[in-house]
Amino acid sequence: MNRIDSTFTRLQKEGRAAFITYVSAGDPDMPRSLAIAKALEDAGADIIEFGVPFSDPLADGIVNQMAADRALKAGATTKGVLEMIRELRKTSEIPVVLFTYLNPIYTYGFEQFHQDAAAAGVDGILLLDLPPHEEPLNAELAGAHGLKHIRLIAPTTPDERIPEITEQAEGFIYYVSRAGVTGAQTELSSSIAEQVAKIKATTEVPVAVGFGISTPEQAATVAAVADGVVVGSAIVKTVENNATAEDVAEKVAAFAKPLADAIKAI
Repeated sequence: MNRIDSTFTRLQKEGRAAFITYVSAGDPDMPRSLAIAKALEDAGADIIEFGVPFSDPLADGIVNQMAADRALKAGATTKGVLEMIRELRKTSEIPVVLFTYLNPIYTYGFEQFHQDAAAAGVDGILLLDLPPHEEPLNAELAGAHGLKHIRLIAPTTPDERIPEITEQAEGFIYYVSRAGVTGAQTELSSSIAEQVAKIKATTEVPVAVGFGISTPEQAATVAAVADGVVVGSAIVKTVENNATAEDVAEKVAAFAKPLADAIKAI
């Protein structure tokens, strides 16, 4: 069974939501990025999303844009990201999702990327700018090699489109809790519970909520209504604030643990 599926199956039996963490792969450099991933797992992360560094990340706010820029300046490449995951797999079985845009994958070679990513130990892929209805129309987009294609649903997604998206969903559905780009927020959207319920009425696939969650209180609120809680920009900001420190992984883990504890307490 795919690691994503087995993790959600286990967590459902435990009666709790998944803590899904996002970091930009290669930020602040590859060795410390690997250390951060291991530290996040030790701190309680259930799934790790690695952003594949890209020069034009249109769905990302300034924090994640700067993280991608730091990673690229430190020498990160798509092949290097897969090599880092291969190294992670020597000591960890945590599910790994790649959060990426289509351009780097096409540059690498769509079929070859999926094949190499699966071989490296990747479990799922979230292609932000690949519309779900386009995938069946292009034979070259069909070879997933066992990777789960994670689907996005936003507050602006029309109700009639939700079943079309969830029908193709694998692994989990990523509900974007607000319109716009990534970034921590002081307040959560008041419609999260309603929107998650609407999505879950159309599918058995777990629903995770992200975009803007940055505190244990916010994480607990979302964990009470969703199958997963995604925290990204707040973790990436912690990396940024400690980018020159040798113990950046420990600093990130110290930030993440209260979030993990809050989710597990629900």
